[in-house]
Formats: sequence, C-alpha cells, structure tokens
Amino acid sequence: MSEFNLIAKYFTRPAQHADLGVGDDAALIRVTQGQQLAISADMLVAGTHFFHDAPPYSIGWKSLAVNASDMAAMGAQPKWATLAIALPEVNEPWLAEFSKGFFACAQSFNVDLIGGDTTRGPLTLSVQIMGEVPLGQAIQRNGAKAGDDIWVSGMLGSAALGLAYLQDKVLLTEPTTSHCLNALTTPTPRVALGLALRGIANSCIDISDGLTADLNHILKASNLGAELVLENIHCHDYLRTHLNDANIQQCILAGGDDYELLFTAPKSQRTYIQQLSQQLQLSLSLIGETTSELGLTVTHHQQAVDITKKGFDHFG
Repeated sequence: MSEFNLIAKYFTRPAQHADLGVGDDAALIRVTQGQQLAISADMLVAGTHFFHDAPPYSIGWKSLAVNASDMAAMGAQPKWATLAIALPEVNEPWLAEFSKGFFACAQSFNVDLIGGDTTRGPLTLSVQIMGEVPLGQAIQRNGAKAGDDIWVSGMLGSAALGLAYLQDKVLLTEPTTSHCLNALTTPTPRVALGLALRGIANSCIDISDGLTADLNHILKASNLGAELVLENIHCHDYLRTHLNDANIQQCILAGGDDYELLFTAPKSQRTYIQQLSQQLQLSLSLIGETTSELGLTVTHHQQAVDITKKGFDHFG
C-alpha cells in the first residue's frame, strides 16, 4: 500500500470545523471571532510511552486523548488535530484498529483530523491539537494565589498501578486489574470540566508526569508553595487500602499518566465546585492549599511523606 492510499483509507474523514481538511498541502481553518487559538503537541514513542504489543485501538485513543487533556487544562475547546506517524511497516489490521481508536476519541470530543504526515521508522506518533478559548479566559499555570484551595479531578494512581502490573511488580485481581489497565491505556480528558472552570479556577494543569511534578509547575509559575493531605486524594479502593505503603503513595503522588485536572481556586468557589462535581458526575477532591512560603509538603495523617521522587522525566 502506498503512503497516499494509506492516508486515504485510514486517516481521511470529513472535517466539520475546517474549510479544507486532509488531502492538500495544508488545511484551512477559521478561528471564531473573539476566540484565541490554543495549540499543543505531544509525542508517543513505542517502548517509552506504550509497550510495542499494546492494543492499537488504545494507542490510537490515547494519542489524541493526552492532547485533548492539554486543551482541557487551558479551558479550551479542542477542535482540530494533525497526526504525524512513523511506521516500521504497513500493517493493515494494526492501522485499522489504531485509526478506529483515534477517531473514537475524536468523535467523543468533536475534534477534526485535518492533516499530518506518514513515514517509515520506529513506531512514533506525534499529534498537534488546536482549540479555541475566549480571549483572555485561558486558565494558565501562573494564576494561583496564596491561600487557594487545591483540587484534583478523578482518581489518581490507577494508571501507575496498571503499569506496575504490566511490569510484574504487583499482583492484582479483577475488577481492579481492568480498572487500572483502562486508566492507563484509555484515559478520559476532562474537557467539560476545563470549560466549566473558566473564570473559576485561578490556575490549572493536567497531570501527565505525576501530581507533585505537575503541581510544582504551577507553584514555580505562580511563585508559591503548597501543603497537600494525602488521604484527601480520591483513589481506587486498592490504593486506599494500602495507603501506608510507600510504593502506593508514590503511585498516587508521582506515578503520572493520570490525565486528570489539577487546579487551584479561591475558597469562595467551594460550593460551586462541589455542585460542579455532582453536575459532571466526576469526583473533585479538595487536597490542599497554596502558601506564600515556597516549598511543597505532603502529609499522611499529619506525618510527613517522602516526595523526593517528583515524577516522570524523560532525561532524568
């Protein structure tokens, strides 16, 4: 199969938000008046971000989902994406499942694939995503204020526990195994939450490298410190039962791959955020507070927790 037949068969779909999509030298889009264009890119490499034998459907889903999560963290509505993919060979059954997963995620969040590239090489997926956010309403990392509540969506640590299971570092039983593997391979970007946090959250970030690592990005940008309470973080029952175990604590604090939203907001917004949790049917945990004194501390039942391991670093 030629490169162009491959693109036509597996990656060409009608574009609802573009004047011109896949098939020309460039796509043509129009940004809505009064909106800013939010742009982000993420790369997934076989052997680093996923196992070589991972299900192609989940690879397709995750390659777009992690980018949509960046849009959510900015309070932006994802709309367009490009995909550059390096393939060691043309494997049509693999491509069929990969594209099915990619477009399932695209349909779930109303994103158009409008272009990209294909080449031969080690399996690598590079997605650029673009979205819109009203002018001046993007939620940035540098907006946190001293005394803000610190919130996190969903359950943390499940993806890291799923990875540990695949690496034969822990034994799990059903339904815990399925829950953790689903969290790892098919994360749900919190787009609806990000949109609802416009004008409410002072700062926001999505958790990709780990809670403490990503919180430190907010703290550095906002010139603040923070205090977290480990037992206040919502997590799976297996993790909760073993919360005194240092390895389990690290799954929650530094495991990464959660793709939940971590955000700060004034205490005056607590009632709204609690109502938002019910409205979205999504757990929103109040896990700590920002401080004017620099540094990050985490306690578990008022005892200090070791946070020397900050999170994933490709070159660490």
